[in-house]
Amino acid sequence: MKEMQNIRNFCIIAHIDHGKSTLADRLLEFTGTLTQRQMMAQVLDNMDLEREKGITIKAHAIQMNYSFGGKEYVLNLIDTPGHVDFSYEVSRSIAACEGALLVVDAAQGIEAQTISNLYLALEHNLEIIPVLNKIDLPAAMPEEVTDQIVDLIGCPRESVIKASAKEGVGIREILEAVINRIPPPKGNSNAPLQAMIFDSVFNSFRGIEVYFRVFNGVIRKNDKVKFVNTGMEYNADEIGVLKLDKVPAGEIGTGNVGYLISGIKVASEVKVGDTITEVARPGEAIKGFENVKPMVFAGIYPVDTTEFEELRASMEKLQLNDASLVWEPETSAALGFGFRCGFLGMLHMEIIQERLEREFDMTVITTVPSVQFRALLTSGEVVEINAPSEMPDPTRTQFIEEPFIAAQIISKAEYVGAIISLCIDKRGEIKNQVYLTSDRVELSFDMPLSEIVFDFFDKLKTISRGYASLDYHLIGFRESDMVKLDVMLNGDKVDALSAIVHRSKSYDWGRKLCEKLKELIPRQQFEIAIQAAIGQKIVSRETISALRKNVLAKCYGGDISRKRKLLEKQKKGKKRMRQVGNVEVPQEAFMAVLKIN
Repeated sequence: MKEMQNIRNFCIIAHIDHGKSTLADRLLEFTGTLTQRQMMAQVLDNMDLEREKGITIKAHAIQMNYSFGGKEYVLNLIDTPGHVDFSYEVSRSIAACEGALLVVDAAQGIEAQTISNLYLALEHNLEIIPVLNKIDLPAAMPEEVTDQIVDLIGCPRESVIKASAKEGVGIREILEAVINRIPPPKGNSNAPLQAMIFDSVFNSFRGIEVYFRVFNGVIRKNDKVKFVNTGMEYNADEIGVLKLDKVPAGEIGTGNVGYLISGIKVASEVKVGDTITEVARPGEAIKGFENVKPMVFAGIYPVDTTEFEELRASMEKLQLNDASLVWEPETSAALGFGFRCGFLGMLHMEIIQERLEREFDMTVITTVPSVQFRALLTSGEVVEINAPSEMPDPTRTQFIEEPFIAAQIISKAEYVGAIISLCIDKRGEIKNQVYLTSDRVELSFDMPLSEIVFDFFDKLKTISRGYASLDYHLIGFRESDMVKLDVMLNGDKVDALSAIVHRSKSYDWGRKLCEKLKELIPRQQFEIAIQAAIGQKIVSRETISALRKNVLAKCYGGDISRKRKLLEKQKKGKKRMRQVGNVEVPQEAFMAVLKIN
């Protein structure tokens, strides 16, 4: 068993695309954890989606051995995602570490996510090792960016390690810094067992694999263990360490990271952030871990209603690999049975939908995303509204509150005007404007979350030519004038298309939605009226004209009354048809709402 003095636990934090996964590759290669044959780019991003999109979605843990100064060290690396939607994964990884490599791209400089992940790490008192990556790029500005890092962290200039993960420059220095600067784990190996679960993975043959970090005590094979929060007891059938493949071991000591397989079949029994302890000598629960709060809610429905149960099973398995997905069953008049799901953001929602389609072969329809509103009723009761269908009657409502966020946007100075006008258009108010350098500005806004859910990020990237970076966190609820906008086809409400919007934008939204639906709904044998309404008041209408047969083709010449008789007959038929005919709404129409602006 390795002494605790020789263990180092660290994670890599950075903004998107600053080279975390590539740096992890080089570290694995340099320490000889991987053979040349196993090596491929971004080796830890093992999901197809991660490779295609070039982003890390899940945090990955791996153990390396490294000899330095005549001693064998065990280095546990946790690679984390950089996108704002996955900051939950980052917070869990940080809770399991003593130190962090803060990677900054020498060509891009410090961006919003760099700062927010840094604050997360500092809250947990991690030792920060700044790494200046991509110094081999022609556009690199090592001196300027080093100044930015020194200003941000307040570290001496010489402590910033210059590296290029692609070229393998500076890797030895990083490993030495990890050993010299990051403290070894603290803990008492004779105390009762306390291990924190920081991740779980579903394996279809062996049940759920739990990844944990031991804070106190030792976990041994075949121990009886207990999960404190759920109160469930298991037998530790197999424990071991995480190399590229799992390596079974007899025991895992204090300060180390490992995995546990005990044939757990039910997803809900494993809660990330839970504490593992022994049944014989129970320990306390580890503090400092909260449940994830979803930001965006949307309905997911099977296209074929008979696949509802399969979809439920798929969602349960997906929840194991992604603890931040929250869901509950719901029904819709238009779409049948499905689930109301909570996501961390739009990218997260897109990824979940793709994973359902790829990994579980499900075809699903996603409804319009919305955020969680709160309504204070006249009775004094507070109701949470996750879907437009849950909106209470306006006569019983005192007011509605919507969630607000504090957004930090870092961009080049020349785009400030465009960014401010975009934010004000989205009902934001500017709080602060700080020049980090002569060319980089940090803007702070308070904005409603519902406005940034749709396409805010895309627009921000467009107007700043990709130079702006965004980070946000929830600051609470504020009173707003929100209304429910219903869409009606021939007088029938289509609940899957309703949305909760601010009154000032409701007319505009209604008009655009009707125009969009007119393009997408195919013409029928009868006329279709598309209306957008707030309560009883119609705010917009479009009409899809009927397909009609030319019934006058056989009348040539003769009296007008013969033609009129045929037209009247056709008109009656159309009228009857409209009463019985129902309008099929194609899948594209449900997605159209996302692309309204």
